[in-house]
Amino acid sequence: MKVYTKTGDKGTTALIGGTRVPKNNVRLEAYGGVDELNSYLGMIRSYPVDEVCVKELVEIQNVLFVVGANLATDTSVSNMQQKLPCTEEDVAFLERAIDRMDEELPPLQYFVLPGGDPAVSSCHIARTVCRRVERRIIDMSEEIAVEDVIVRYVNRLSDYLFVLGRKLAKDRGLEEVKWIPRN
Repeated sequence: MKVYTKTGDKGTTALIGGTRVPKNNVRLEAYGGVDELNSYLGMIRSYPVDEVCVKELVEIQNVLFVVGANLATDTSVSNMQQKLPCTEEDVAFLERAIDRMDEELPPLQYFVLPGGDPAVSSCHIARTVCRRVERRIIDMSEEIAVEDVIVRYVNRLSDYLFVLGRKLAKDRGLEEVKWIPRN
């Protein structure tokens, strides 16, 4: 199978099910953002990160493929969403991971400026990409039915990425930089 098909050379692409849509379709903005987010998670895994977090990130990346497939499916011609559902257990997985990391962290009493080192910064970049993806999914849901659990999953994922950034900063002995409002 060749990587290039030339079928998109005129600015359209096929959804799962075969329906062709313009490449700037709201669906592509949503699932293209999921793909971008997944790439950032892969980058986070390329840094020295503890094995538990690596396993969590791989699981999340797998779920993001499911989310992307769901967003890319034309349900009028394919039942892919039923074959590959995003589930409440996927959301619960993120919540358990957040709670586990939170137990190791001091209580959050202020806003934190993103940064500290490349891995921590990557978590914050991924978090902001995740928030943008969430907005694009909500845009899509105004035109096309989107399972509520997908929005919850992506929302919780941004929380996970924030807490992961804090955890990595702590693991590296970095001091969180507080946001101090101007007087």
